[in-house]
Amino acid sequence: MRRRTVLAGAAAAAGVVALGLNPVANAQRPGASQAPDLFFGDYPVVGRVRARRAMEHLRVLSDRIGQRIGGTESEHRARDFLAGVLRDLRYRVDLQPFTVPDKYLSTLALPDKSRWNAGASRFGALGVTAAGPLVDADTGASLPADLAGKVVLLVNVPTGSTAVYDAVARGAAAVLIGRVSTPPAGKTSAFSPTLTSNVAVPVLGIAQVHVERLRAAKPAELTVSTTHHASLTSYNVIAERPATFGGKGVVMVTAHYDSVPGSPGANDDGSGTVLTLELARVLRYLPTHKALRFVLWGSEEQGLLGSRHYVSQLTDDDAARISGVFQNDMVATSHGSATAYWLLSVDGGDNNTTREVAAAAKRLGYDPRVHGPVARGSSDHVPFHERKIAAANFSWRGEGGPQELEPLYHTPEDTIAANVSSERLQVSLELIGAAAYRLACTRS
Repeated sequence: MRRRTVLAGAAAAAGVVALGLNPVANAQRPGASQAPDLFFGDYPVVGRVRARRAMEHLRVLSDRIGQRIGGTESEHRARDFLAGVLRDLRYRVDLQPFTVPDKYLSTLALPDKSRWNAGASRFGALGVTAAGPLVDADTGASLPADLAGKVVLLVNVPTGSTAVYDAVARGAAAVLIGRVSTPPAGKTSAFSPTLTSNVAVPVLGIAQVHVERLRAAKPAELTVSTTHHASLTSYNVIAERPATFGGKGVVMVTAHYDSVPGSPGANDDGSGTVLTLELARVLRYLPTHKALRFVLWGSEEQGLLGSRHYVSQLTDDDAARISGVFQNDMVATSHGSATAYWLLSVDGGDNNTTREVAAAAKRLGYDPRVHGPVARGSSDHVPFHERKIAAANFSWRGEGGPQELEPLYHTPEDTIAANVSSERLQVSLELIGAAAYRLACTRS
């Protein structure tokens, strides 16, 4: 074992004592129902994790990089940033590549220099730019006879409608397809429209907020571009520190760092990603009986591709070493109704991860806010469960059930300003940090 690691472990132990003597460390946590009753090993974790540090990373991912589409250059920029942060923390970082399907994306540029990201249809023209005055044709039930050179907006087009083809036949330079939902349904996201036959102009799938903003601004002209991204490679970002006392077990803290088209992915799942980075900082030198592995998945939004690839590469011995996988997905929404912190295992059963988080919640006084475990898939804990590895997803959602997501889920409005609570991020950091460290300190 390196001398620096031993010394750092000793320093961490000294920090435990110092925090234990500090009455602030034992004060009731913000949002907790009662004062904490902490385990000895909780002190160097809950006393050091800081949402404000994690938010610094989130500003890079969400505000500076923005959408992070699996396998594209946007995701690769995020990969390089994350790997750099972990290397600065003195981790050895491995980038695990895997191939992913082609992507069809678009941009919209407005006269005020606004630039929006959206999806494109593979059945429309790709690799092209078109511009023209915007015509709002609503559902397309009554199209103008002459649409030559126009960018046509169609909204909530009925199934079986020929409006897209009719608009193209009347000379449209491009077609925008939007879907608008009404409360309590969440807002709709950007998408890649499916058509029954090819057309010779760009066809874009835009988000509800894009429709709302276009109708409010009524831009004189709109410029749209489409791109086909082919032969794509996505990456998992993997960092690990060994067990201090030579144990063979592994505890994993994970999140996915990609987002859907058009979305800067602040809560989904920039929040889980920066939680993982902050816990990598805090836990890097604390003494453990198990190794700690931090993994950030690529291409979750296309079907858990990164985590499925990772699990497929594990030998049976590798899989048997993993004591638990704490998957963090959407851990900081500011949505008022998302007051429940859910423990989500695939089968609804308890396992090492859900038990440790529930126990941490009780020690910290957060247990009234914690619900579950209940059955829920749809995140990167699924491939581990299928391999019989203890795993769960942890997330803030509505009190009525984990299906109650914030209205801005998967939309361009999933921004720090509109959809992230630093207070909820802090609670998530404390819960996962205390739980993961407790499990890493056990000998079995």
